[in-house]
Amino acid sequence: MLDEVIYYLDPKKGGVYADGTLGGAGHASAIIDRIGPSGILIGIDQDINAIRNAREKFSNSDIKTDVRLFHDNFAALPRIMGETGIEGFDGILVDIGLSQHQLAESGRGFSFMKDEPLDMRMDTRMPETAADLVNTLTEKELVDLFFTLGEEKFSRQVARAIVRERYAKPVSTSRELSDIVVDAIPKKAAMKQKIHPATRVFQALRIRVNDELGNLQIFLDHVETMLKPGGRLCVLAFHSLEDRLVKQKIRDLEGRCTCPSGFPVCVCGRKPKVRSLSRKAVRPSEDEMMRNPMARSTRLRACEKL
Repeated sequence: MLDEVIYYLDPKKGGVYADGTLGGAGHASAIIDRIGPSGILIGIDQDINAIRNAREKFSNSDIKTDVRLFHDNFAALPRIMGETGIEGFDGILVDIGLSQHQLAESGRGFSFMKDEPLDMRMDTRMPETAADLVNTLTEKELVDLFFTLGEEKFSRQVARAIVRERYAKPVSTSRELSDIVVDAIPKKAAMKQKIHPATRVFQALRIRVNDELGNLQIFLDHVETMLKPGGRLCVLAFHSLEDRLVKQKIRDLEGRCTCPSGFPVCVCGRKPKVRSLSRKAVRPSEDEMMRNPMARSTRLRACEKL
């Protein structure tokens, strides 16, 4: 959703912007084109491959913009602001989810379509892998994980199957886990799903390994203070758990009155700090979903600091 992101972020020449999830640097490049040589871009990614890709891409171009790259999670943006002396951003973008590189080329088991080590760490400095979770959590803990973070209706069946299989040998690859999940889910139910049967289990493990919801909440707790007046926030989310956090935060910052409807005057004293830039989440166009099936579940929310 590059066009939509640039429309809502609305980068201005000479502005100071942050891309908290560089990925393939497509969004970052589009921002740089608009802020020009007098602008500043802070680029962050917890995957070192994304940082290396961006460093090579920008060093081999004619870009004169002040680009500063950080191998970190976007939740660290307040600390990075302090380190760089930046007092506020004209815009912040975070694109939460997997990059095409991570799915296709990372070799870390993000895809249930590949036979790779069951790792799923976006930042390989993190101590715990998906294989660690699959092979050490109790059956109940696995049930809770798949149901809570994956919204998997057959979490009990999947957890039971995993525990049974790991008694024989540890589950060590993405293909092994995918096969276990596919066999555990009732065939009639699997046939009715529009997604691969292992999608939700892989999602749950990835979210837990990378503490995606925890890091998103930390970021959202500080985001309003990091924006200049008129600064904009754009968040691309790929599943309901992420989107719910973003939606709730924007609503909170909009300062909607919490007084009972019968009160003649407002006494809660809530004041709006941002205004939402769209009435509801912006979804990808039909053309984009045809070009990029990965975009089908994307939700874009944006707001502007008052």
